[in-house]
Parts: sequence; C-alpha cells; structure tokens
Amino acid sequence: MRGFSLLICVLISASQLCNLAGAQMAPAMFVFGDSLVDVGNNNYLLFSLFKVDFPHYGIDYLDQKATGRYSNGKNSADFIAEKLGLPSSPPYLALAQENSNNFFNGVNFASGGSGIYYGLNQYFDQAVSMDQQIEYYTTVHQELVQQLGQSAAQTFLSKSMFVVVIGSNDILSYFGGLGPSSNNAETPQQQVDTMISNITSQLQQIYNLGGRKFAMFGVGPVGCCPAMRVKNNTGVCHEAANYWASQYNQRLVPILEQFETKLDGFQYAYFDTYNVLLNVVENSTNYGFKESKVACCGMGVLNAQFPCSPIASYCGNRSDYVFWDLFHPTQDVARMAVEAAFDGPVEQAFPMNIRQLAAL
Repeated sequence: MRGFSLLICVLISASQLCNLAGAQMAPAMFVFGDSLVDVGNNNYLLFSLFKVDFPHYGIDYLDQKATGRYSNGKNSADFIAEKLGLPSSPPYLALAQENSNNFFNGVNFASGGSGIYYGLNQYFDQAVSMDQQIEYYTTVHQELVQQLGQSAAQTFLSKSMFVVVIGSNDILSYFGGLGPSSNNAETPQQQVDTMISNITSQLQQIYNLGGRKFAMFGVGPVGCCPAMRVKNNTGVCHEAANYWASQYNQRLVPILEQFETKLDGFQYAYFDTYNVLLNVVENSTNYGFKESKVACCGMGVLNAQFPCSPIASYCGNRSDYVFWDLFHPTQDVARMAVEAAFDGPVEQAFPMNIRQLAAL
C-alpha cells in the first residue's frame, strides 16, 4: 500500500493534501445508496421535498448543524470513513456545483429516497436513482483516468472501498411506506426479481469502471421502522415487508458469490443488516436502548404519523432510542451497525468483514 500511496502522492498536484501512506486503510471511499448513507446530495435537488436540511436533524452533529444527513448526527457512511481513516466522502452534487474535480478522497453519490429501481426517484425526480448515481460515477471515473492515467487510476480504484447501501426504499415503496404503493400489480416475488436483476447489472457496471472491493449492506428489517408499525393498530412490525426484505437479501448473497468467482479481482464483505438490526430492535435493552418502537423525532402515534420537522417534538436522550425519525436509526445505532460490519464475526459480515476486506 505504501508504494502505491507514494505514487498517487506524486501524481496528485502539490496543492492536494496527500496522506495516503499514513493510517488510512484505503485511498478513497465511494458510496452508493439511499438516505442511510446520504451526506447531503438531496440538498442540491432543486425540486425535491425529501430533504432534511433543517432542525431537528443534525442536533448531535458538529455545531448542531443540519447537513442533509437523515440522522440526529452522523450516519453509517461517516462511521465507515472514520474506520478506514478517511474523511467522509463529500456529496457528489456539492462537488458538481463547485465545479470541483478533486475526487481523491472518494465521493458519496447516495440520495435519500433512492431505490434500486423504485423509491422516491419515481415521483418527479425527488431523489437520485441508483442508475443516475452510476452515471455520475462514470464522470468521476473519466476524470480520474484523465488526471492519473488509465493504469494508475485503475490501481487507485482497485484499492478503494465501494460501499453500497440500497434496497430499503424498493421494499417500503411496494408496501406503501413512502406513499401510494408502487406495486403496479406486481407480486412481491416479481418485485424482488426485478430488484435482483437491476442490482446485478448495477454492480457489474461499477466493476467495469474499476470497483473491486465492495462493502455490501443487506436491506434491514424495514417493517419494524415506526412508519410501518403505525400502519396497524397493535404497533407490531410489518411482517410482509420484513419477509420480502429478507428474501431479497437471500437472493443477493449468491450474486455476490458468483461475481467473486467470475469477475477477476472482485471481493466483497456482505453485512447482514437484517438480522443484526432485528436483534437490536427485539432485544434493545441488551444493547443499552430503552425505546425501539417510537421515533425520537416526529408527531402523532409512535411519532410516526408526521415526519420530523422544526415544529415536531424530539426526545431529550437520543442514546435511548433505536429510531431517530419514522424511517431512520439514531446515530448510536448507525455506529453500532458499522462496528459490526467492520469488525464483526462471520455470522454478521461474510465471507469477511470490512476491515479484512480493506487489508487485502
């Protein structure tokens, strides 16, 4: 790693900060996904209503600032970057607005509301779809090749970490979690089939553009978020949403195994988001949490009938809550999940964890 790092330091202009030979475990991190890892891209979508650039979001972030993260503080992308010894990858749309081509610390393309093929991007461009995120990455790849040359760019990308957190909104959309159901007469099985077909193609495209190390996060137990619990009178988890989230995950793992066999250099760490977080929800007190059903910030039953907003109430002790708002975990839960993905045993992250993947 050190020899490559020094090479990149020479190729990057002298004005760039270059510390790849230090404690960093990867030269850069590229993030694709939805609101679980969005660090502010939706702030730059002119007509999107799915933004969180207002209080009480960010209440536990630096200077209590709302940055566009769907959290009371940091999210999973921030914690993965910290573990890798990197600054958080900046939102692509912020760099585009600044006409910046400094992609050497990586880029975050994730967009709140995005899906593999469904999500809020189907409603008047409310989010950046996964396909559009890959188009943006294509532009970044071209710029890196232009600046570094084909060989050095490929080496740089092959050692970088590609984080993919996507699919929750496809399941939520199907079961009406984001508004009117998007099933369009499809069966749940057809929905999952389409998700798998699309994510297979999307991962292949990222691989073709230099991605080699993939940190893949499965879809979590979305049926247990407050927005889905409030759909029934008992407040229990939405069983169908959870079932089909689990089915998607079970279909995704063999695709990753096939890629590892067929695609030269393809390596991955798959995090079992579903079972890890379901255990937290069902046994929250074992993890130091006191509330796993009610959102910290929001209004109405379970604080989930109306979203978190400047006029909504919010809990005083966020560390007691599993959910920050009607969809998203608190900063503490995001940190816990990343710790498991990064250093957890094979039962949680397989065939290796992210630390082991980064060391390859």
